[in-house]
Amino acid sequence: MTPVEFRRHLHAYPELSFREHATAAFIAEQLAVLGIEHTPVAGTGVLARIPGHRAAKDRRAVVLRADIDALPITEQTDLAWSSRNRGVMHACGHDMHAAVLYGVLQRLAAEADFCGTLFGLFQPGEECNPGGASLVLAEKPFEGYDIRAVIGEHVEPQLEVGTLGFRAGKYMAASDELRLCIHGTGGHGALRSQLKDPVAAGAELLTRLIALNAEECVLSIGRVEAAGATNVVPDEVRMEGTLRTFDEREREIIHRRIANIAADIDKRHGTSTEVGISRGYPCVVNDEILVKRATALAKEAGLKVEMLPLRTTAEDFGFYCRVYPSLFYRLGVGPEAGRTHTAQFIPREEAIETGIGFMSRLALQILNQQ
Repeated sequence: MTPVEFRRHLHAYPELSFREHATAAFIAEQLAVLGIEHTPVAGTGVLARIPGHRAAKDRRAVVLRADIDALPITEQTDLAWSSRNRGVMHACGHDMHAAVLYGVLQRLAAEADFCGTLFGLFQPGEECNPGGASLVLAEKPFEGYDIRAVIGEHVEPQLEVGTLGFRAGKYMAASDELRLCIHGTGGHGALRSQLKDPVAAGAELLTRLIALNAEECVLSIGRVEAAGATNVVPDEVRMEGTLRTFDEREREIIHRRIANIAADIDKRHGTSTEVGISRGYPCVVNDEILVKRATALAKEAGLKVEMLPLRTTAEDFGFYCRVYPSLFYRLGVGPEAGRTHTAQFIPREEAIETGIGFMSRLALQILNQQ
């Protein structure tokens, strides 16, 4: 099976986070055809392992990671291989990531002319907490190995095919989910003296939270519920939102500021606010040495290289960055692909071969370096 055929099968049968049962079965089946050793990981993931023929007892290893979950989106592309699972779509390119990884394993398994061990990680559940990466690491599948690098990629429609994007150091934000409930005393909207108005308190809270936004702090409230009426003030108001930061110390400071702001507003309005902050993924921080090596290798291969700005979206790849030298880069799929996380997203498949060639060369370089 070619990598493009592999990708089209995954695209036609997408599955949501931690429900990738058929996806994992298909991947395992194709790895078995290639004679590649593999085991389940993190419930609905697959971990492939290829021992190198050179210095086979060497404990060095490289982990190549691709996510495999899809999104709750109804596809609108009219492709022959569009989603057969209504309401679910590979709208973020995870099928492309998996196809690149499959192609690398297919290519390197044929010769395995390298030192140490190559792991191919088809990871589930990137799109939602707790993140499949955290579950993979909890199983300690790489214990006893000298992990030289964990490498992942993500499709990028703002880059042309044949272009790779890199950033050294901090790259993608840490993410937290905010859930706040303001409890008050509702009643007749015309009798304000009888109220402890959670709507007024909530409006002030929302305004002060949005004021926390800065260059490296993004806070948005995406849902507000106040189930009253024109002349009825409800007893409570609920809010949900997201917080993105790039520094763990700053992350903790913002958490405390949110709690302090809520307490201050409660004191003046007579309300009581429950502040719930669900910690999500850590910041993606790219190893600077790996970035230098990867950019040099990409240029040697004739690929165009772009250096990337900070990105306020989040990725559970950040969990690997905490433990091992890691590299997460962007694979150009062309502006005509449209936007990720939309029903019309169509990445150009020529990018798969670009991804395979580069990731293969990078893995071999790292494994064979003395």
